[in-house]
Amino acid sequence: MSIDSGYSCCYCGDKQTPEKYQAKEMMFGTGECFELAECTSCGSLQLLNPPSDLSIYYPATYYSLQELVISGPLKKVLKGLRYALFASGFRFLKPVFGEWVRWSGAGLKSRIADIGCGNGQLLYEMHAAGFKKLDGFDPFMEKEKKMTQGFRLFKKSIYDAEGEYDLLMMHHALEHMSDPEQVLSKCYELLAKGGCLLVRIPLADAQVWKEDGVNWVQLDVPRHLHIPSVKGLEVLAEKIGFNVKRIDFDSTEFQFWGTELYKMGIPLKDASSHNFSKKLKKEFQNKALLFNQKGLGDQACFYLERRN
Repeated sequence: MSIDSGYSCCYCGDKQTPEKYQAKEMMFGTGECFELAECTSCGSLQLLNPPSDLSIYYPATYYSLQELVISGPLKKVLKGLRYALFASGFRFLKPVFGEWVRWSGAGLKSRIADIGCGNGQLLYEMHAAGFKKLDGFDPFMEKEKKMTQGFRLFKKSIYDAEGEYDLLMMHHALEHMSDPEQVLSKCYELLAKGGCLLVRIPLADAQVWKEDGVNWVQLDVPRHLHIPSVKGLEVLAEKIGFNVKRIDFDSTEFQFWGTELYKMGIPLKDASSHNFSKKLKKEFQNKALLFNQKGLGDQACFYLERRN
């Protein structure tokens, strides 16, 4: 096996010469090509020679930077009631964050931070449901905001974050950060003993990657700097000191219809120009559920517990 002296897998550290691919930027349809490397040991993917300035790939129209949607007084009361019922065991009234809070062990008084929070919408929904200690960190947000007592949004990267938390969340954020080992190590420092780090992320184990290659919608070059395999993220997490408590595959039909658009040369921004039939949409939904059950979906939620 040959060794590539200029390459090291950012998840498992393997230095063997990787498989290489050329992938196009397709969210906005610029057509720029970027080189990807696939680790021959753990199967994780990473971008080779990423652009020095990534800010141009996050315009104001980028989905996570849209305006925060505020709920009226009555709706806030209903959201609080919904979460109270969910926490009591009524799972059919599930808020978007319900399962994440449940499996992480967090509660209304837990200290919670969302890393790469975008406009803070998820934290706002948690605040509306009654959570009392919420912080968000994102270097790309327009400005810092103290939303209300116990709910703050900071225009900071994770490396500038301070405090001690019971739950840290990264929802499709880790893959946008340049050094996953440094990021996870910082998360470890920010967590209280026994605290949980929740990482939702695309996975290189995805069947859609194996079948459709560089047309896979969640490659999303150059914004996704790396995409781990399950093995790759487990190896790195355990190296840092985490226990992998649980892995839930949570991929959706997006993996299929988004990939089909790219195979047709249609950028994601122009998705509305092509309509899939109701029958095909249903097939995509059922296939996504099946793939999640078999561990073949293109994303998952990892619950990582700090040991000491």
